[in-house]
Amino acid sequence: MKEEIIIAGFGGQGVLSMGKILAYGGIMQDQEVSWLPSYGPEMRGGTCNVSVVLSDNKISSPILSRFDTAIILNQQSMDKFEKQVKPGGLLIYDTNGITRHPERKDIQVYRIDAVEVAAKLGNAKAYNMVVLGAFLKIKPIVTMENVLKGLKKSLPPRHHNLIPMNEQAITAGMNAVEKVN
Repeated sequence: MKEEIIIAGFGGQGVLSMGKILAYGGIMQDQEVSWLPSYGPEMRGGTCNVSVVLSDNKISSPILSRFDTAIILNQQSMDKFEKQVKPGGLLIYDTNGITRHPERKDIQVYRIDAVEVAAKLGNAKAYNMVVLGAFLKIKPIVTMENVLKGLKKSLPPRHHNLIPMNEQAITAGMNAVEKVN
């Protein structure tokens, strides 16, 4: 198994954290992992992305130009990364802020109203975990147990009390994702 993933959006949406948690989850499953963030100088509001590779075998390079999965959280990222999904691949996008929906017919496309789901949970900061849940529903390449271990590893101990809320957000995302084509 080898999964090459790009997660892209604005700074402040939890893009890098989502990738890190996914990477830690893969490590907990004894997979080979690559986590490569890319972001501009802005702290929040600038575009950012992270590529994550999870594999049963050695990873030759963390630098990717084509992806098995693209998780898209803003229009700029849709414009940039939709065409880089491999034929037969997967594109998941949050509908909030998207003005041009995916147009490709040779990939699987799913949507999630992650902002709305996070608002219903009463915690906008759970947004990225809602999106992660949507991805894991479609491609359960990391178990929930290992995602929670990844959360524990990536969150400072003073925030470990938030893990149950994050688990709830992941589950909510799993239940809210919808197939488009």
